[in-house]
This record gives sequence, structure tokens and C-alpha cells, in this order.
Amino acid sequence: EVHLVESGGGLVQPGGSLRLSCAASGFTFNTYAISWGRQAPGKGLEWVSTINSGGDSPIYAASVKGRFTISRDNSKNTLYLQMNSLKSEDTAVYYCAPRTNWSERGQGTQVSVSS
Repeated sequence: EVHLVESGGGLVQPGGSLRLSCAASGFTFNTYAISWGRQAPGKGLEWVSTINSGGDSPIYAASVKGRFTISRDNSKNTLYLQMNSLKSEDTAVYYCAPRTNWSERGQGTQVSVSS
């Protein structure tokens, strides 16, 4: 059974940084592409970024490209999202999921960007 636990969220001022983590278990982590998505209040789930099983060729949504960096450590079964130059519109609950199977996402971690 897929089990994902997101962490690292919090309240940060505009222009600040956060690093999110996603600890995975219950599946062969190093054989799956893994994605980050987010859901802002009152909106649908938005895809943010995906990284392939080997940890290269990341892809990003236009809204975060150049500010966010996805990475993974297959030895630790952990996915990361480094978020820099945060904006108020980045405020959302952030989720990770295998491929883009959002039905298997974790409980999420809240990111709030506000002065």
C-alpha cells in the first residue's frame, strides 16, 4: 500500500524559502516518477512538478519554473521541493504522489505565504 508523508510546510513571508519533504513507503520508490501538486483554498488540485525515477529531467509548471527545484534521494525514499522567491499565490496545501496518481497522495503540508 502506497504511503506518503509530506512535511516542511509553514508560514513564510513573500520572497522567502521553504523546503518540503515527502517520505515514501509501500512501493518501489526508485522505479517511479514522483510528482508534487498543490491545492489552494477553493481551487482544484494543480500539478507543480515531476521528476523521473532516476532523478533527472525534472519538469515544472510555468507558474513555478525558475523558483522551485524538485529532487529525490532514492537511498532514503524521499522526495524534496525547494521553494524560493515565494509569492502569496503559492499559498496552498502541497501533496506528493507517484507519477500523477493524486488519489494516492499523502495528507499534505500547508504552505502559507503572507506578510
